[in-house]
Amino acid sequence: MGLRIQMTRRLVLSLLVTAASCLAQENPEWHKPFPAFRIAGNLYYVGTADLAAYVIHTLQGDILINTNFEQDLPLLKKSLAQVGLKYSNISIILTSHAHSDHDGAVAEVKRETGASLMIMTDDVAEVESLAKGRPGTHVDRILRDGYKVELGGVRVVAHKTPGHTPGCTTWTTVMAENDKNLQVVIVGSPNVNKGYVLVGNKKYPNIAADYVKTFEILKSLPCDIFLGAHGEYFNLKAKYSRFKAGDQNAFVDPNGYKTWVAAKEQEFQTEWARAKAHPGTPKP
Repeated sequence: MGLRIQMTRRLVLSLLVTAASCLAQENPEWHKPFPAFRIAGNLYYVGTADLAAYVIHTLQGDILINTNFEQDLPLLKKSLAQVGLKYSNISIILTSHAHSDHDGAVAEVKRETGASLMIMTDDVAEVESLAKGRPGTHVDRILRDGYKVELGGVRVVAHKTPGHTPGCTTWTTVMAENDKNLQVVIVGSPNVNKGYVLVGNKKYPNIAADYVKTFEILKSLPCDIFLGAHGEYFNLKAKYSRFKAGDQNAFVDPNGYKTWVAAKEQEFQTEWARAKAHPGTPKP
Protein backbone atom coordinates (compact mmCIF):
# COMPACT_ATOMS: atom_id res chain seq x y z
CA MET A 1 0.00 0.00 0.00
CA GLY A 2 2.85 2.38 0.89
CA LEU A 3 4.57 1.73 -2.44
CA ARG A 4 1.30 2.39 -4.30
CA ILE A 5 0.86 5.73 -2.50
CA GLN A 6 4.42 6.73 -3.36
CA MET A 7 3.89 5.82 -7.02
CA THR A 8 0.66 7.83 -7.10
CA ARG A 9 2.38 10.86 -5.60
CA ARG A 10 5.18 10.62 -8.14
CA LEU A 11 2.66 10.38 -10.97
CA VAL A 12 0.78 13.46 -9.76
CA LEU A 13 4.03 15.37 -9.38
CA SER A 14 5.13 14.30 -12.84
CA LEU A 15 1.86 15.55 -14.30
CA LEU A 16 2.27 18.88 -12.54
CA VAL A 17 5.81 19.30 -13.84
CA THR A 18 4.66 18.36 -17.35
CA ALA A 19 1.84 20.87 -17.13
CA ALA A 20 4.30 23.57 -16.06
CA SER A 21 6.54 22.72 -19.00
CA CYS A 22 3.62 22.96 -21.41
CA LEU A 23 2.66 26.30 -19.91
CA ALA A 24 6.19 27.58 -20.47
CA GLN A 25 6.03 26.41 -24.08
CA GLU A 26 2.82 28.39 -24.49
CA ASN A 27 4.60 31.55 -23.34
CA PRO A 28 7.57 32.05 -25.68
CA GLU A 29 8.11 35.56 -24.29
CA TRP A 30 9.20 33.98 -21.00
CA HIS A 31 12.51 32.81 -22.46
CA LYS A 32 13.09 35.49 -25.07
CA PRO A 33 16.05 37.83 -24.46
CA PHE A 34 15.33 41.46 -23.67
CA PRO A 35 17.79 44.38 -23.46
CA ALA A 36 18.96 45.13 -19.94
CA PHE A 37 18.72 48.78 -18.91
CA ARG A 38 18.81 51.15 -15.98
CA ILE A 39 15.28 52.10 -14.88
CA ALA A 40 16.09 54.79 -12.31
CA GLY A 41 18.78 55.43 -9.72
CA ASN A 42 20.69 52.19 -9.28
CA LEU A 43 17.75 49.94 -10.22
CA TYR A 44 18.18 47.84 -13.37
CA TYR A 45 15.95 45.55 -15.43
CA VAL A 46 17.75 42.26 -16.16
CA GLY A 47 14.86 39.95 -17.03
CA THR A 48 13.51 38.40 -20.23
CA ALA A 49 10.78 39.74 -22.52
CA ASP A 50 8.17 38.87 -19.88
CA LEU A 51 9.78 37.29 -16.82
CA ALA A 52 10.92 40.32 -14.88
CA ALA A 53 14.13 40.34 -12.85
CA TYR A 54 15.70 43.36 -11.22
CA VAL A 55 19.04 44.25 -9.69
CA ILE A 56 19.68 47.07 -7.25
CA HIS A 57 23.37 47.94 -7.31
CA THR A 58 25.20 49.11 -4.18
CA LEU A 59 28.86 49.50 -3.25
CA GLN A 60 28.46 46.68 -0.72
CA GLY A 61 26.95 44.18 -3.18
CA ASP A 62 23.84 43.82 -5.31
CA ILE A 63 20.26 42.82 -4.54
CA LEU A 64 18.62 40.50 -7.09
CA ILE A 65 14.83 40.30 -7.24
CA ASN A 66 13.75 37.13 -9.10
CA THR A 67 15.96 34.60 -10.90
CA ASN A 68 13.30 33.29 -13.33
CA PHE A 69 13.53 29.66 -14.53
CA GLU A 70 16.82 27.83 -14.19
CA GLN A 71 17.08 27.71 -17.98
CA ASP A 72 16.97 31.53 -18.04
CA LEU A 73 20.05 31.94 -15.86
CA PRO A 74 22.44 32.40 -18.84
CA LEU A 75 20.24 35.28 -20.03
CA LEU A 76 20.36 36.82 -16.56
CA LYS A 77 24.15 36.68 -16.55
CA LYS A 78 24.32 38.29 -20.01
CA SER A 79 21.90 41.01 -18.93
CA LEU A 80 24.02 41.85 -15.91
CA ALA A 81 27.08 42.15 -18.13
CA GLN A 82 25.17 44.41 -20.54
CA VAL A 83 24.73 47.03 -17.83
CA GLY A 84 28.22 46.62 -16.41
CA LEU A 85 27.28 44.61 -13.34
CA LYS A 86 28.96 41.45 -12.07
CA TYR A 87 27.05 38.26 -11.36
CA SER A 88 29.51 37.50 -8.57
CA ASN A 89 28.50 40.72 -6.78
CA ILE A 90 24.98 39.47 -6.01
CA SER A 91 24.77 39.49 -2.21
CA ILE A 92 21.02 39.11 -1.60
CA ILE A 93 18.39 37.13 -3.50
CA LEU A 94 14.69 38.05 -3.20
CA THR A 95 11.68 36.73 -5.09
CA SER A 96 8.14 37.75 -5.99
CA HIS A 97 6.65 34.39 -5.05
CA ALA A 98 7.29 30.66 -4.96
CA HIS A 99 6.62 29.72 -8.58
CA SER A 100 9.38 28.38 -10.82
CA ASP A 101 9.11 31.21 -13.33
CA HIS A 102 10.41 33.51 -10.58
CA ASP A 103 12.43 31.33 -8.19
CA GLY A 104 13.54 28.43 -10.38
CA ALA A 105 17.22 29.37 -10.30
CA VAL A 106 17.57 30.58 -6.70
CA ALA A 107 19.52 27.50 -5.63
CA GLU A 108 22.05 27.83 -8.44
CA VAL A 109 22.47 31.59 -8.00
CA LYS A 110 22.94 31.12 -4.26
CA ARG A 111 25.48 28.33 -4.79
CA GLU A 112 27.47 30.23 -7.42
CA THR A 113 27.51 33.65 -5.73
CA GLY A 114 27.25 32.85 -2.02
CA ALA A 115 24.33 35.29 -1.78
CA SER A 116 21.88 35.24 1.10
CA LEU A 117 18.37 34.05 0.16
CA MET A 118 15.50 35.90 1.84
CA ILE A 119 11.89 34.67 1.43
CA MET A 120 8.50 35.65 2.87
CA THR A 121 7.54 33.23 5.64
CA ASP A 122 4.60 31.48 3.96
CA ASP A 123 6.61 30.67 0.82
CA VAL A 124 9.64 29.27 2.65
CA ALA A 125 8.42 25.65 2.62
CA GLU A 126 7.94 25.75 -1.16
CA VAL A 127 11.40 27.19 -1.76
CA GLU A 128 13.04 24.64 0.53
CA SER A 129 10.96 21.75 -0.85
CA LEU A 130 12.93 18.86 -2.34
CA ALA A 131 10.07 17.99 -4.70
CA LYS A 132 10.97 17.80 -8.36
CA GLY A 133 10.87 21.20 -9.96
CA ARG A 134 11.33 23.12 -6.69
CA PRO A 135 14.58 24.84 -5.62
CA GLY A 136 15.18 22.69 -2.54
CA THR A 137 17.61 25.17 -1.03
CA HIS A 138 17.99 26.68 2.43
CA VAL A 139 16.41 30.07 3.12
CA ASP A 140 18.87 32.22 5.05
CA ARG A 141 16.43 34.85 6.31
CA ILE A 142 12.68 34.42 6.78
CA LEU A 143 10.79 37.62 6.07
CA ARG A 144 7.46 38.87 7.39
CA ASP A 145 5.16 41.65 6.25
CA GLY A 146 6.90 45.01 6.57
CA TYR A 147 10.39 43.61 7.03
CA LYS A 148 13.19 45.70 5.55
CA VAL A 149 16.09 44.41 3.50
CA GLU A 150 19.03 46.81 3.67
CA LEU A 151 22.35 46.83 1.87
CA GLY A 152 24.81 49.59 1.01
CA GLY A 153 22.44 52.41 1.92
CA VAL A 154 19.50 50.92 -0.01
CA ARG A 155 16.31 49.84 1.73
CA VAL A 156 13.77 47.48 0.16
CA VAL A 157 10.51 46.80 2.01
CA ALA A 158 8.69 43.45 1.80
CA HIS A 159 4.89 43.70 1.64
CA LYS A 160 3.09 40.41 2.03
CA THR A 161 0.45 40.33 -0.73
CA PRO A 162 -0.90 36.77 -0.50
CA GLY A 163 -3.37 34.84 -2.61
CA HIS A 164 -1.41 34.01 -5.74
CA THR A 165 0.82 32.16 -3.28
CA PRO A 166 0.56 32.36 0.51
CA GLY A 167 3.83 34.29 0.69
CA CYS A 168 3.56 36.37 -2.46
CA THR A 169 5.59 39.53 -1.93
CA THR A 170 5.39 43.03 -3.36
CA TRP A 171 8.58 45.03 -3.00
CA THR A 172 8.89 48.78 -2.57
CA THR A 173 11.91 51.05 -2.52
CA VAL A 174 12.88 54.63 -3.28
CA MET A 175 15.15 55.60 -6.16
CA ALA A 176 16.67 59.03 -6.69
CA GLU A 177 16.50 60.31 -10.27
CA ASN A 178 16.95 63.89 -11.54
CA ASP A 179 16.85 65.30 -8.00
CA LYS A 180 13.58 63.49 -7.29
CA ASN A 181 12.86 60.60 -4.93
CA LEU A 182 10.67 58.16 -6.83
CA GLN A 183 8.51 55.55 -5.11
CA VAL A 184 9.05 52.17 -6.79
CA VAL A 185 6.52 49.32 -6.56
CA ILE A 186 7.40 45.84 -7.85
CA VAL A 187 4.13 43.89 -7.69
CA GLY A 188 4.34 40.19 -6.75
CA SER A 189 1.12 39.05 -8.44
CA PRO A 190 -2.61 39.55 -7.84
CA ASN A 191 -3.53 37.09 -10.60
CA VAL A 192 -6.09 34.33 -10.06
CA ASN A 193 -4.66 31.66 -12.33
CA LYS A 194 -6.63 29.10 -14.27
CA GLY A 195 -7.33 26.16 -11.96
CA TYR A 196 -7.32 28.22 -8.74
CA VAL A 197 -10.15 27.43 -6.30
CA LEU A 198 -11.34 30.52 -4.41
CA VAL A 199 -14.21 28.91 -2.49
CA GLY A 200 -13.96 25.50 -0.84
CA ASN A 201 -10.20 25.28 -1.22
CA LYS A 202 -9.15 22.66 1.35
CA LYS A 203 -5.42 23.28 0.87
CA TYR A 204 -5.74 27.06 1.10
CA PRO A 205 -9.01 27.86 2.95
CA ASN A 206 -8.31 31.59 3.31
CA ILE A 207 -7.28 32.21 -0.28
CA ALA A 208 -10.12 34.61 -1.15
CA ALA A 209 -9.67 36.60 2.06
CA ASP A 210 -5.96 36.84 1.28
CA TYR A 211 -6.68 38.27 -2.18
CA VAL A 212 -8.98 40.87 -0.59
CA LYS A 213 -6.16 41.81 1.78
CA THR A 214 -3.71 42.04 -1.12
CA PHE A 215 -5.81 44.52 -3.04
CA GLU A 216 -6.17 46.68 0.06
CA ILE A 217 -2.39 46.74 0.38
CA LEU A 218 -1.71 47.42 -3.31
CA LYS A 219 -4.17 50.32 -3.32
CA SER A 220 -2.47 51.84 -0.27
CA LEU A 221 1.07 51.90 -1.69
CA PRO A 222 2.38 55.20 -3.07
CA CYS A 223 3.70 54.55 -6.57
CA ASP A 224 5.67 56.55 -9.10
CA ILE A 225 7.48 53.77 -10.96
CA PHE A 226 5.19 50.79 -11.62
CA LEU A 227 6.95 47.43 -12.08
CA GLY A 228 6.02 43.80 -11.47
CA ALA A 229 6.91 40.12 -11.70
CA HIS A 230 5.88 39.99 -15.37
CA GLY A 231 6.59 42.58 -18.02
CA GLU A 232 3.01 42.42 -19.24
CA TYR A 233 1.82 43.86 -15.91
CA PHE A 234 3.36 47.26 -16.59
CA ASN A 235 3.60 47.28 -20.42
CA LEU A 236 7.35 46.68 -20.44
CA LYS A 237 7.78 46.62 -24.22
CA ALA A 238 5.80 49.79 -24.96
CA LYS A 239 7.46 51.73 -22.16
CA TYR A 240 10.91 50.53 -23.14
CA SER A 241 10.31 51.73 -26.71
CA ARG A 242 9.42 55.17 -25.36
CA PHE A 243 12.44 55.05 -23.05
CA LYS A 244 14.81 54.26 -25.94
CA ALA A 245 13.25 57.09 -27.95
CA GLY A 246 14.31 59.53 -25.25
CA ASP A 247 11.43 59.53 -22.76
CA GLN A 248 13.33 59.30 -19.46
CA ASN A 249 10.03 59.17 -17.55
CA ALA A 250 8.58 56.26 -19.52
CA PHE A 251 8.35 54.07 -16.42
CA VAL A 252 6.87 56.77 -14.20
CA ASP A 253 3.23 55.72 -14.29
CA PRO A 254 1.23 56.29 -11.08
CA ASN A 255 -2.10 56.42 -12.92
CA GLY A 256 -1.28 53.27 -14.88
CA TYR A 257 -0.59 51.52 -11.58
CA LYS A 258 -3.95 52.53 -10.11
CA THR A 259 -5.81 51.53 -13.28
CA TRP A 260 -4.09 48.15 -13.45
CA VAL A 261 -4.71 47.32 -9.79
CA ALA A 262 -8.40 48.27 -10.18
CA ALA A 263 -8.73 46.05 -13.25
CA LYS A 264 -7.10 43.11 -11.48
CA GLU A 265 -9.36 43.58 -8.47
CA GLN A 266 -12.40 43.48 -10.75
CA GLU A 267 -11.11 40.27 -12.34
CA PHE A 268 -10.78 38.76 -8.88
CA GLN A 269 -14.27 39.88 -7.81
CA THR A 270 -15.77 38.38 -10.97
CA GLU A 271 -14.10 35.02 -10.38
CA TRP A 272 -14.96 35.11 -6.68
CA ALA A 273 -18.64 35.63 -7.49
CA ARG A 274 -18.54 32.65 -9.88
CA ALA A 275 -16.75 30.52 -7.26
CA LYS A 276 -19.33 31.39 -4.58
CA ALA A 277 -22.06 30.12 -6.90
CA HIS A 278 -20.07 26.94 -7.59
CA PRO A 279 -18.04 26.08 -4.46
CA GLY A 280 -15.06 23.82 -4.91
CA THR A 281 -14.77 24.39 -8.66
CA PRO A 282 -11.52 25.67 -10.20
CA LYS A 283 -11.29 28.77 -12.32
CA PRO A 284 -11.97 27.72 -15.92
